[in-house]
Amino acid sequence: MAQYSATAKPGASASLQGNSSCFTAAFRGLINNPHFSDVTFVVGKERQVVHGHRCVLACRCKVFHGMFSQQLQSDEASQELRVPFVLADMHPEVFLAVMEFLYTNSVTLNSVIALEVLTSAVEYGLDDLRKLCVEYISRTLTVELACEALQAAVTYGQSDLRQRCLAFIERFTREIIKTQSFRELSDLGLLSILQSNRLAIDEVPLIQAVREWAHVSSAVLDIPISVVAADAVRELRLFLLSPEELTTLERENRKDELIPESHIAQAWKFHALKKISEPQPHLFHRRKGTLQREHHRYLEPPSK
Repeated sequence: MAQYSATAKPGASASLQGNSSCFTAAFRGLINNPHFSDVTFVVGKERQVVHGHRCVLACRCKVFHGMFSQQLQSDEASQELRVPFVLADMHPEVFLAVMEFLYTNSVTLNSVIALEVLTSAVEYGLDDLRKLCVEYISRTLTVELACEALQAAVTYGQSDLRQRCLAFIERFTREIIKTQSFRELSDLGLLSILQSNRLAIDEVPLIQAVREWAHVSSAVLDIPISVVAADAVRELRLFLLSPEELTTLERENRKDELIPESHIAQAWKFHALKKISEPQPHLFHRRKGTLQREHHRYLEPPSK
């Protein structure tokens, strides 16, 4: 039973909370409900019809508010109000998840749609939905999905998700570089990985993984391997390789010219002089997974 202060003045106002679960359940029943619906959407290649309520969508989302306001201002508003909005590039399940959030302030996610719902949350300016997606994706990362999630984080400027993905990739680097999603990363996505000191992998297999990525990207973008990988190879730590490994690298490099000869020449120069170059000291730094080599005594201590 609600309690009231004995000293409360007669006529004083108070804000009282009813049963929130009943309220949420009632609005959940409105999702894609044709009754009292005044707007429809045709979604995806399936052309699935989804019903909505303008007042709910407009007050919860500025994008919908703008869409409906523009429609009302049209000279043919009465006719346009009956015309459905076509969302051809969105999957129905993703759009229904967005609708669920708008009506109930909660969302049901799974690994199939989470990244696309995140994309929609960013595009629709739904920051609370974005946070829920980031939290779910971060908790359910797998070896197969880590690079795909990282790519989404890089593309949409989600720094919190980017850091969580990188921490996962740093732990499982050996497994992740073998995945298809690693080979499909953009150059910016790959760079964010290569710049890390905490990768649990040696430089030799990492270089091979970058070579495989470059071949895939070159074929997809129809750009020479040396061009598509120009930024990525600058982050390869050739100074960590032994003379024997550098010799093997030179032989492999003649096949595709992945790495500029000047980069390899600098690594040979280090072996000759045993001196770290000031302009690029991070390239002399051992990663967490770097295997020990005899010449590493001239390098900085490995990252912890």
